[in-house]
Amino acid sequence: MANLRAGLIGLGMMGRHHARVLGSLPGVDLVAVADPGGDAHGVAGDRPLEDSIEGLIKHGIDYCMVAVPTVYHEPVGLALAAAGVHAIIEKPLAQDTPSAVRLAKAFEEAGLIGAVGHIERYNPALQSARARLEAGELGDVYQVTTRRQGPFPARIADVGVVKDLGTHDIDLTAWVTQQEYTSVAARTAYKSGREHEDLVAVVGQLSGGTVTSHLVNWLSPLKERVTIITGERGAFVADTLTADLTFHANGEVSTTWDDISRFRGVSEGDVVRYAIAKPEPLRVEHENFRDAVLGKEADIVTMSQGLDVVRVAEACIESARTGTTVAVAARGAGADASVG
Repeated sequence: MANLRAGLIGLGMMGRHHARVLGSLPGVDLVAVADPGGDAHGVAGDRPLEDSIEGLIKHGIDYCMVAVPTVYHEPVGLALAAAGVHAIIEKPLAQDTPSAVRLAKAFEEAGLIGAVGHIERYNPALQSARARLEAGELGDVYQVTTRRQGPFPARIADVGVVKDLGTHDIDLTAWVTQQEYTSVAARTAYKSGREHEDLVAVVGQLSGGTVTSHLVNWLSPLKERVTIITGERGAFVADTLTADLTFHANGEVSTTWDDISRFRGVSEGDVVRYAIAKPEPLRVEHENFRDAVLGKEADIVTMSQGLDVVRVAEACIESARTGTTVAVAARGAGADASVG
């Protein structure tokens, strides 16, 4: 069977990493790349370098990695859908909900595989946590808390911290719990002189009763990427910088005092740091998308899921603007009304 022919548009900070992985991915040939600004990082090699998505499509690609700025996701994605080309688009899916709806609908109606590059889902620590949650190791999940803080990345120009960084936490929380967001309450700050927010604190409610909170900013000299999942049997702590997963067990302590014996309290139990395989998340993401295009079983972030993330992100921004708790539309609600 011939290798899949892949294309890449967007050769910036993330694009160069996508080029590296696609250039060595079994079963895939990276046949051409594109960027209207040229090849700043010298990743094209001997491959053709185009300046537009139309030029890239002419190379007969089977699928395309889209790593352009968020504002260009919709026009590039719609061009690929119209040409019958499968695509994986860097997160977030689009700059707003109407654009995300149009993209998801275009790929669905064309019968194409469309995915979103929420790479944190493929972090080894979160992959292990997800499998353990599914096996019931934590029991009922009470809370998911994330902290994603660090210095400002100069590469970001067209979105704020909610849609750039916060979308990672929205997607991974919904994915590890297999629940949807039903409401959010958020507060933001603008400290760096940009038009977009650079700090957000979010409290959310999930459809299964789990409570979630997210602290995200570009203002901290301390780089932190931590997810804490608390349940009836203990807590998982996933550090996605080191890809370590640690389990803090609830200690089993018998209670003899009648007045408090009805409450199943917790205490410190064993602490276990799991020894897990640590493949590169970006490579795992591309392997899954390749398999999806080939019709094999694969775990991809669908465009429908990517649309959900954009909806939640916009609800966070609306909540911060109005100072109110904002309900999140159920999956698929209002989609038709948003297309036009």
